[in-house]
Amino acid sequence: MNIDKKALALANGRPHYARKRFGQNFLHDENVIRKIVDAISAVEGDHLLEIGPGLGALTKELAKTGATIHCVELDADLAKSLRTEFQEYDSIKIIEGDALKFDLSSIATEKRPLRVIGNLPYNISTPIIFHLLKNSELIRDMTFMLQLEVIQRMVSKVGKRNYGRLSLMVQYYCEVEHLFNVASSAFSPKPKVVSALARLKPHNSTSIRAKDSDCLQTVIRTAFNQRRKTLRNSLRTIIPEALLDRIAINKNLRPQDITLNEYVEISNAICNHTAGPEDYETK
Repeated sequence: MNIDKKALALANGRPHYARKRFGQNFLHDENVIRKIVDAISAVEGDHLLEIGPGLGALTKELAKTGATIHCVELDADLAKSLRTEFQEYDSIKIIEGDALKFDLSSIATEKRPLRVIGNLPYNISTPIIFHLLKNSELIRDMTFMLQLEVIQRMVSKVGKRNYGRLSLMVQYYCEVEHLFNVASSAFSPKPKVVSALARLKPHNSTSIRAKDSDCLQTVIRTAFNQRRKTLRNSLRTIIPEALLDRIAINKNLRPQDITLNEYVEISNAICNHTAGPEDYETK
């Protein structure tokens, strides 16, 4: 397949230049597209939410499964083109809008029905993931093309160099699986990083439950803002030292050496100690 690196043909025949401000890298490798479709394994009756469909390469293949697909596209030109291309598909709805502001409940019909997919722009992939995690009760699973480094952070375990806020919050909400890597040549224009596909499946139930997820996120963010300091020193602004001492955790460890269970325990101790969420920093 010959594709101009600077301009890609839209369905209506007009050229579209990849826009850097939107982080656009369009997937065109047919073998990779088939692998992604196989990994998603959509069937008739599934309800898919595709974030950033771009030129619709993946959308077109997923449409063949009979699944209902809502596509959220920020680029107005691409949204217009997609409406033209898929106008005969009753199962495909094109929504022009920002995925970071999209209300999942507006298309959800029952608990955890949505299967979210997307080749996420690398510059805003983490904010999009955090936005979706806040609505994890509406989601069945998520399959994303991401920068390999981001996926390595998501699956990282305690004590590893790239273990941090993203690892902890994603694993708090989801089971994470690194499916396969994708070469830069599969995209146009070619990104300067290696990409990979990951699947996130929200936990149906878990023994690890924070009393307040905002408080948990605050604890984790505060700790990793000063990751070279010990836990005792990094958390002193949000938890009294006497209260921290009552928790059976080694406070002389650094943030990357603390498990998710232990962060939840710290968060719950703060919730039990304070009058409410207003007593800790959430920004």
